[in-house]
Parts: sequence; C-alpha cells; structure tokens
Amino acid sequence: MYTSIVILIVVASVLMCLIVLIQESKGGGLAADYSNNNQILGAPKTTNFIEKTTWVLAGVMIFLSVISVAFLPKAGSDDSVFMQQAIEQAATNPANVPAMQQPAATEAPAEAPAETPAQ
Repeated sequence: MYTSIVILIVVASVLMCLIVLIQESKGGGLAADYSNNNQILGAPKTTNFIEKTTWVLAGVMIFLSVISVAFLPKAGSDDSVFMQQAIEQAATNPANVPAMQQPAATEAPAEAPAETPAQ
C-alpha cells in the first residue's frame, strides 16, 4: 500500500510540474502562446481551470503525503541499538565479565650477527 501511495505522489508531482509550466506567469510563460487562441476559440476560462487544477494537485499531494505516514513499513524491532548490543554481549558473555585485553606481544630484539674472530 505504501508503494502505491508513493507512486501516486510521484504522478501527482509530475502533473503539477507540467501544469505549472503551462500556467501564465508575469512574463507570459508557456501559456502566452496559447492565451490568444483561447480567447479566439471561445475558451477564455482555461486559465481558471489550470489554476484550479494546480490547487487540486497540491491538495492531493499533501493528503497523500500525510496518509502515507500511516502505511510506513515497520522496523524489525523497537529496541535501541544499545539494547541490541547489550543483549548480544550478554548472550556471548553469560557471566557479564568484562573482557580482559591481552597484553601486546613484544617481539624479542633481533639478534646481532655473531662476530667472527679476526684471523
């Protein structure tokens, strides 16, 4: 269900991008080429339709985003990371004795080559 809601949000956002590009802005936008044709062909309220569509798509995206929270996939467990580590450590160290660190192994100094007596 969550995946289908996310897909609907993506579709609505792509449609929103296209509608916003078509809208007439202060500079004219992409709709500037078609606004004269709308008046000639007898459809002067096309810009109202585009504006209403923008608001509807914005509302749909907000609604779907809020609803998607209810369908979020649940995590594997509710325990914190610290609790999980404590449980794992208790399982591997049943006496709860702190691990003793091994002393660092020191290397024996390399022996100097034996000197040969001078002849």
